[in-house]
Amino acid sequence: MHRVVESMKQIPFTVPTQATLTRRMERGSSEEFRSQSGGLSEPTSPLNVKRPSVEIPGAYALGSIDPSLYKIVDEDDDYEIPLDHIGRVWFAVEYERETEKLLVTLMKAKNLPTRQYGNNSSCDPFIRLYLMPDERRYLQSKFKKKTCNPKFEESFVFQVSYRSLQDRVLKITVYDVDRHRRHNVIGHALYPLKDHGAESNERLVIWRDLEREVTESTADKGELLVALCYNNHLERLTVGVLEARDLKYENQPSDTYVKVCVLVQNKVLKTKKTEVLKKTDSPNYNESFTLKLPVTSLDAASLSLTIMQHSSGHKDKIIGRVILGSFMFARGKELDHWNEMVANQRDQVTQWHGLV
Repeated sequence: MHRVVESMKQIPFTVPTQATLTRRMERGSSEEFRSQSGGLSEPTSPLNVKRPSVEIPGAYALGSIDPSLYKIVDEDDDYEIPLDHIGRVWFAVEYERETEKLLVTLMKAKNLPTRQYGNNSSCDPFIRLYLMPDERRYLQSKFKKKTCNPKFEESFVFQVSYRSLQDRVLKITVYDVDRHRRHNVIGHALYPLKDHGAESNERLVIWRDLEREVTESTADKGELLVALCYNNHLERLTVGVLEARDLKYENQPSDTYVKVCVLVQNKVLKTKKTEVLKKTDSPNYNESFTLKLPVTSLDAASLSLTIMQHSSGHKDKIIGRVILGSFMFARGKELDHWNEMVANQRDQVTQWHGLV
């Protein structure tokens, strides 16, 4: 008995401090935090699908929130449902100008469409947050199982400068995971951050009805003429950077060049640059680049063309960009241009695109 007591004395036991719990919560381990503080933990993804790792520099999930801090003014969930309604989402937005952090809190969604008529639990939704114009990277909520009226109560942080905030649009996309584990888009909601009073550090609670197709409204920065051609036998993508027009500068026309970047599943495959052209708002680049791109990668590939303002002795600045690619990465004219290239292989397809 004496030996047993001595061995028991050697068992280390530490009580986690509040600072330790706070650090765990900031890493997104909200289930662990609630279980140690006496609450009930939410289940993980019902489909055993892991949430993607955060790839956005300076962006991360905060985990669960205190619902009392985000009381919704319009508590009437039985609102008049518009024609062709596909759901409504509530969220809160706050910008900390001192730390240049954008805090987005997902609260809930209502009246999402069901996969089975008459069964209001035939929906397994989750949400992705994008900070447009970058649609390649996102932050993602937890999965909710068998509900058309999910409550998320999760917070996320984007690191974004006050200077670029006016040109950014918060995009909220709601997905449903079907029985085959496919992620089907239900709808989108946009919140232009130029409409947000960033100077006051005020937290705003907002709701938006979901739309099937959306176009982010950004400042007019000019246009770029792009030519695409794909040779399936050679597995070769040819990108023609032809000309730009009506470029918008902060002060006066500056030297510019175009940076061409091909990505496969958000990983940079190759980067090219045009020559620097001297001060003009309508430069003629007339350059083409040939890049190796396997046929099997077409659906997972995207093309980023960024017009850069070049200044000797200073860091180059972005004037605007165009993202072309499959449905995973592009919408509207940019998606149509890519699809037309794929459908008409070995033919050059040329289109103008607005910069964002």
